[in-house]
Amino acid sequence: MEKSSRIIAIFNTNPEVLEVVRESLQQAGFQAVIAYIDDLKRGRLDMIQFVEEHKPDVIVYDVAPPYDTNWTFLRLMRNSKVMQGRAFVVTTTNKRALDELIGPNDAVELLCKPYDLQQIVDACTTAFEKQVGARSA
Repeated sequence: MEKSSRIIAIFNTNPEVLEVVRESLQQAGFQAVIAYIDDLKRGRLDMIQFVEEHKPDVIVYDVAPPYDTNWTFLRLMRNSKVMQGRAFVVTTTNKRALDELIGPNDAVELLCKPYDLQQIVDACTTAFEKQVGARSA
């Protein structure tokens, strides 16, 4: 697949949220692939193989409770070789709790309201445009 195909991988623990976010991104013109964070953590899905197969430009990762454990997992993912050069959009259902854990951050609070979904689309659009710009430079 060409890099211009605008592929986004969505990682979340909630199947309904995965579908709603995927639909919103697809309506905005992105190709979206999904994976359950629990499948990654338990080894039922090989993250490296998933990313190499789909080649997403942007990763949408939801930090769910317990925030400390899931934030650590995200940090490990981000630092893996296969994730290098990919943009991340972080979501959470409780931004205040995440702020208390890691300090101020640009996570999008996701309560599955239309405004939240548009914020994710906007964040992914911005992240994708930065990726394309970085590749062109």
